[in-house]
Amino acid sequence: MPDLRLSLAGARPVTVRADDGTTLSGVVVPALPPGPRPPAARPLTFVVGHGFTNSVGYPPFVRMAGWLRRFGEVRAVDFRGHGRSGGRSSAGGDPEMGDLDAAVGAARADGAAAVVTLGLSMGGGVALRQAALGRHRPDAVVSVSAVSRWYVRDTAPMRRVHWLLEVPAGRRVAARALGLRLDPPWLVPPTAPLEVVSAIAPTPLLLVHGDRDEYFPLEHFRALVRAAGPTATAWVVPGFGHAESSASAPLVERIGRWASATIDP
Repeated sequence: MPDLRLSLAGARPVTVRADDGTTLSGVVVPALPPGPRPPAARPLTFVVGHGFTNSVGYPPFVRMAGWLRRFGEVRAVDFRGHGRSGGRSSAGGDPEMGDLDAAVGAARADGAAAVVTLGLSMGGGVALRQAALGRHRPDAVVSVSAVSRWYVRDTAPMRRVHWLLEVPAGRRVAARALGLRLDPPWLVPPTAPLEVVSAIAPTPLLLVHGDRDEYFPLEHFRALVRAAGPTATAWVVPGFGHAESSASAPLVERIGRWASATIDP
C-alpha cells in the first residue's frame, strides 16, 4: 500500500520521541517556493495535530497539508495509538498534549523560526492545552472544530465515539477495524480546553468552527471564545462541517493568510 504521507512532492518521514519515550511517526512537507514577502518575514512552520481515529496518512489530512504548504513548512506526527506511532491513545488527554509538545520541540530543534500549531477536532483541543500548558510554546495557535469540555454525548457521532472508547465491544471494533490502540478510560479527567484557554494569551489564537459541525455544536465554540477573551480571533464558517474531513482549500488558505499576517504583521 502506498504511503500517502509521502505523496506530496518533497515530503519526508520524521520520527519524534515524546518525553515518556513513545515513538511518534510523522512527516515533514516542505513549503512551496514562496511569493514575494517582506525581507524580514520569518518562514512559517505549521505543526498540525489530526483528529481522533485519523492519521497523517488520512487522505483529507494529506490534501489539507498540500494546501497549507503554500504558506510554510508543514510538520505532523500520528498521535500515539494512531497510524504508525507507538503507544496507546488517551483520546486527547495529557499524553497527546505531550506528543504535540514533542513535535513542536522537534521543529524548534530543526531550526523553525516561527511555529504555528494547528489542531483539528481532538487535535484542536490538544493544541489549546499545549499552547497553555506545554514546555515548547508556539508563536501562534489555530484550533479547528475543538471540543470545549469532556464527555460530550449530545450528538449521535459523539455517542458513537464514546461507545468506541468505553464499551468493550466498541474497543474491539476500534482495534480491529480502525487500527486504534486505546489506553484504559481516564480515572481522573485532565483539565479541559475550556479551563485553560485563557492562559494562551498573549500568544495569538484563532478559533474556527463550522455551523454544520455534526460532532460539536456551536455552543463549544462560543464557550471557548468567551473563555479565551478579547485577544482571540474567532470565525464561524458557514457550511463547514467538522475538522479535516470537511476542510476546503479556501478555508485552509484563509487560515494560512491569518498565520502569515499574525506572525509578520
